[in-house]
Amino acid sequence: MAVSARVAMINVGISLLVLALKYAAFLLTGSVALYSDALESIVNVATAIAAVVALRVSARPADAAHPYGYAKAEYFSAVIVGVLIVVAAISIMREVYLGWLEPHAFNAAPMGLAINAAAGVINAVWCATLIRTGRRVRSPALIADGQHLLTDVISSAGVLIGVVVAAFSGWERLDLILAGLVALNILWSGYKVLKESVGGLMDQAVPAETLAQIRKVIAAQAIGAIEAHDLRTRQAGRMIFVDFHLVVPRDMPVCEAHAICDRIEDALEAEVADVLVNIHVEPDEKAKQQGVPVL
Repeated sequence: MAVSARVAMINVGISLLVLALKYAAFLLTGSVALYSDALESIVNVATAIAAVVALRVSARPADAAHPYGYAKAEYFSAVIVGVLIVVAAISIMREVYLGWLEPHAFNAAPMGLAINAAAGVINAVWCATLIRTGRRVRSPALIADGQHLLTDVISSAGVLIGVVVAAFSGWERLDLILAGLVALNILWSGYKVLKESVGGLMDQAVPAETLAQIRKVIAAQAIGAIEAHDLRTRQAGRMIFVDFHLVVPRDMPVCEAHAICDRIEDALEAEVADVLVNIHVEPDEKAKQQGVPVL
């Protein structure tokens, strides 16, 4: 099983554990703020399952119907994450509204607070693992889950402190205010996840540092050619697609031009993981400049 798929499976189990802990904390305290924290964990479970499905689909090899593979399936998972985050925020806002109309006391039971804190620690360790692994294997689904968990960790810490303050101060509506702040934080997280996912579905170019690396490799390996231009890149999940035009001397044999292309492709595959290169060879009258510029 691939690293990303294995991590995604573990993510489902940890999400279920954290959900159980946070819901137990809510039952012990009756705090709307802790309820909002538990509700966000339900989203974590759903998105973890969505990530597993997306990673299984994206791992399928290319076929006649999908010659470029299924890598973009991960972006659909990330979009689902964003939508579910927004739904969770709306649900929390509803509870805040109802609680504000009819305030009720809650019990800041030490056991409930301790359980919620333990769930927060588990999430903190796991979100760091998800983000680190997602970046290493270039998995949008894992990164999206990790980023969402990071906001969960931050909001959980704030909620826990606030619930303690509300209990000692006697200001019960502080619990509702905290829940509302959690909902706003969740909405912002959902917006960011949706924005990044849509960028991937729209064939967004690779990051600037990766593009610079690609340009450097092409320039170094295109010896014998006149010029390389019209470089384009796009990223789909873990896959990176690169295409450009390579201008060679008119009298260069096809086998020599092909050898240059092979050299460039081999170098790019060695430097950039999961890259698919497409080179269009052109005669010298198509040159835009001299040397080997990459435009």
